[in-house]
Amino acid sequence: MIDIVRIDESFSRWDELLALILSSFAYMEGVIDPPSSATRLTLAALAYKARDEIAFVALEGERLVGCIFCRPEPESLYVGKFAVSPSHQGKGIGARLLAVAEEVAREKDLPRLRLETRIELTGNHATFARWGFVKTAETSHPGFTRTTTIEMQKPLA
Repeated sequence: MIDIVRIDESFSRWDELLALILSSFAYMEGVIDPPSSATRLTLAALAYKARDEIAFVALEGERLVGCIFCRPEPESLYVGKFAVSPSHQGKGIGARLLAVAEEVAREKDLPRLRLETRIELTGNHATFARWGFVKTAETSHPGFTRTTTIEMQKPLA
């Protein structure tokens, strides 16, 4: 059984959470350019991010198997550092985490979810599209003349 739990001030498993994010994003190494910002996360930065944003973890018993970070914006709820353990992908955990993000957006009267994914990660684009996201923009990281990121949004009913 998977439980989705909000990270609060009592959460102290930052090392495990960072390891989860890094293992979930590891497949991107050598695929995306520039490298993922996840590689620059520290325990302190992750703890600050969780305090500054609305974050949830997916737990299988005591084991961390997923996470999602949500940041309210004026017209959307931004979803970032959305990760599911490689050993638990394809089991519906990502969909459950997104459903929690949708609940947060509705509670805050925000009409959509928004995320960014790297241009090279076409599998992610397809997964997000299956979950109701549509491509809304292309952007470039500073110093790049080509598209490096696409923005996707999911309107909420």
